[in-house]
Amino acid sequence: MKKKFLEQMVGEGLVEHHIDSYNKFVNTRIQKIINDIGEIQPDLPGGEELIIKLGDVEIGKPIVKEADGSMLQITPNEARMRDLTYSARVNVEMTPIFEGIKQPTETVTIGEIPVMVRSDICPTSSMTEEERIEIGEDPEDTGGYFIVNGSEKVIVSMEELVNNKPIYQLDGEEEICRINSERTGYVQRHVLTRKKDGIVNISFANVKKVPAVVIMRACGLETDRDIIQHISEKYSGDIYLNIYENDVETVEDALDYIGRKSGINKNRQERVKEILDRYLLPHLGREPEDKEEKARFLGTMVKNIIALGKGDIKEDDMDHYANKRLNLAGDLLEMQFRSVFLGKWGFVARMKYNFQKSAKRGRLPSLQSTVVANTMTSQIMSAMATGNWVGGRTGVAQRLERGNRIKTLAHLRNVVSPLSSQRQHFEARELHPTHWGRLCPVKTPEGMNIGLRKHLAIQCEVTTGMDEMNKNVLRQELEDEGVKR
Repeated sequence: MKKKFLEQMVGEGLVEHHIDSYNKFVNTRIQKIINDIGEIQPDLPGGEELIIKLGDVEIGKPIVKEADGSMLQITPNEARMRDLTYSARVNVEMTPIFEGIKQPTETVTIGEIPVMVRSDICPTSSMTEEERIEIGEDPEDTGGYFIVNGSEKVIVSMEELVNNKPIYQLDGEEEICRINSERTGYVQRHVLTRKKDGIVNISFANVKKVPAVVIMRACGLETDRDIIQHISEKYSGDIYLNIYENDVETVEDALDYIGRKSGINKNRQERVKEILDRYLLPHLGREPEDKEEKARFLGTMVKNIIALGKGDIKEDDMDHYANKRLNLAGDLLEMQFRSVFLGKWGFVARMKYNFQKSAKRGRLPSLQSTVVANTMTSQIMSAMATGNWVGGRTGVAQRLERGNRIKTLAHLRNVVSPLSSQRQHFEARELHPTHWGRLCPVKTPEGMNIGLRKHLAIQCEVTTGMDEMNKNVLRQELEDEGVKR
């Protein structure tokens, strides 16, 4: 049994979770991000209409641009020896539609991404041991890391609260519900609070501390009776207290109230509707018809947070590993890629700006000339080099420990908590019963990081969640068996 386990696990099996996560990122997740955007529509002077349709994504093999301008394939060992970055180009098909007339499709290079050693797009993944030796590679090297400017870098696994599941907690005299609503890689954090006065407020996106019942009314619950039925008649007294706390009686009143609280002045109701569609519990959908289900889900959270304050239910244990998930290398790269692509001065914004600037000169440029590929590449590689990640995370990418093989494998199976080492966090640092079989009870550093930096147990495997299609199939099967939401 022991021999069979060693044959299966020692080697690539110990870092398979990182490799699988990265493969999923390059094979499906980049394409999903592009599909979510769908099209780019620059504002041209003179009212002319230009739509750029985004199509298929193609990721090449690791290459290097030589001094004479030639592009040559590169191996991991060559990248180490020459202090190069082991990266591959990302190409996207773009089809311009000018004034309703479809133009020829172009393949545009939007930038480069780092290549994980032994991933699908790394040539060494399909080589035999003899072939790896010929190009200067260790035939037993596990991979699962990157090479940036000649330095080997590992993206460590980061602990996060489980997505799409409300977590209820007591904080002094206040009840709190947190939920990270995730859809296709985009995560929107929501926080519900209930203080001594009994009012339940919700904060998400640009909406700060708005009564939850106002959000429910804005989602289409016109009458007080509808709101009570979506929460619970058992707590009708507490719900009426929330309803009569503000002068909101209709859906339009609710939209205006949210708009005023959020500082929206122009097209207030339409913009609030867009916020509710896009940012309120996006895992339930982003279409106007999804608002009823969002109101029902929000009502359940309001009911439970009231029940927690009255002692009818117990608070959740945030340190229980059922309430946590690990963000692996592919997940974290997806977050960074999405931020660089869609940020305020990201790829899409810069492309629009370059089109508008060229159009003012009386000409429409080629698609490739409007793309500043170096910008996206430099931002992603800078994050890999420094370890500073989107969302304020630090230490995400680290120099790979090469003291000996055991240290290397331990570093590749490192798990880091997002909690600050400057604070006490006694309960988060303690050994929890649910760590059994998942995390090593011994391997953690002394000092400020004790209990916050952990390592996967030797027989622990990390599974990945279901995609949206499989979730819908499972949901339909449960409903066919009579399971109600």
